[in-house]
Amino acid sequence: MTETNTKKTNPKKLNGVVVSTDMDKTAVVGIGRFEKHPKYLKYIKKDSKQLVHDPEEVATVGDQVVIEETRPISKKKRFKIKEIRS
Repeated sequence: MTETNTKKTNPKKLNGVVVSTDMDKTAVVGIGRFEKHPKYLKYIKKDSKQLVHDPEEVATVGDQVVIEETRPISKKKRFKIKEIRS
């Protein structure tokens, strides 16, 4: 039995805060999460930043946003803004 090429896309969705909107059609979103340390079993806060596609430039600094994984738009942009919460 050969398996056909059926693509099932289930894009990642992440919550974050807009940190910067200085670039054209791009926003920088900070994503915070808690991870459990393997040895000490304490929860540690970890942060990361993602470049996000914002074609209408509606996001402002401090907005809570939901970002969604998409095809590569540029060298570093792999997400787009799905929803702005505030």
